[in-house]
Amino acid sequence: MSAATTRSRTPDRLCTEAVDLARAAAEEAAAPGVVGEHVGVVSEGDRVVTHFFECKEFGYRGWRWAVTVARASRAKVVTLDETVLLPGDDALLAPEWVPWSERLRPGDMGPGDLLPTEADDLRLEPGYTGEDEPLPNSAVSEEMAELVEAEDAEVAGGAPAKLPIPPTRGSIAAVAEELGMRRARVLSRYGLHIAADRWEEAFGPKTPMAQAAPAACVSCGFLNRIGGSLGQAFGVCANEFSPADGRVVSLAYGCGGTRRRRSCRSRRVRPSRSSTRRRWTRSRCVRPPTRVRSRRRRTSPRRNWGTRSRRRLLRGFAADGGDACAWLTAVRAATRARG
Repeated sequence: MSAATTRSRTPDRLCTEAVDLARAAAEEAAAPGVVGEHVGVVSEGDRVVTHFFECKEFGYRGWRWAVTVARASRAKVVTLDETVLLPGDDALLAPEWVPWSERLRPGDMGPGDLLPTEADDLRLEPGYTGEDEPLPNSAVSEEMAELVEAEDAEVAGGAPAKLPIPPTRGSIAAVAEELGMRRARVLSRYGLHIAADRWEEAFGPKTPMAQAAPAACVSCGFLNRIGGSLGQAFGVCANEFSPADGRVVSLAYGCGGTRRRRSCRSRRVRPSRSSTRRRWTRSRCVRPPTRVRSRRRRTSPRRNWGTRSRRRLLRGFAADGGDACAWLTAVRAATRARG
């Protein structure tokens, strides 16, 4: 067994006592007043010790100044190795660096911002290709470079002289422009799929609004159809009171603004002629005050003596030889007594 493996890991005494030397080195490397108390010492090897000091600088909570000192064999003088600021166990660390293309989120773009797309973006594919020339969206394509320069000049307010020259007559780009397919890159199948998934998740049939809706957007009059393959499953909402106004919605989506409103008018009941005549009589006729009489409770239904019935009775009473006037007086007295 060698002597190196039998040495103890106990810190060297002279290096451990060199606290003032380590503090002076830390204060020289840091700003004045940011080196705090001595918090510990760690043995790094034979006659090599690291001293740790608290860092009081703002924004570096939990960080420590680490000063490493060493001593040569059989030497009495301690020398300085290095000074560095290291994070502790509870240090506040910055998040891991992420490229800008991966940090972008929906809604980050603002007025005046430019977001270039990569040449190998999977969401796009060439709008037209030609065998005798580079791909229109490749980096070596002259027409693509001219289009990029034109866009930059238009955004930056460049002179009209810097605008690109029209494509050569007879080239693939010229034919594509005549056919209305001037776009060098169009949406790929992968781009269509991820766009459909995004729209389905935002305004689809599985949302709480669609689950509580009485009908779907496919039967709504505010739905504006779109062209292309996506038009078979999506449309644009044009209802200003809907939460999806101006958004692409699924045909299976729905909200409360899709149902027809029923009439809330109540049916007017036409009053009868008897009730109308009774109200008019009570409001227009003024009767003199009469003596209040106590009415007895009728035990038998009151008979309504009609005009025809009275005439028939009078005719029968006169035929029998009776006095019609006396009979009529008796009938009236009996009617008043019952009333």
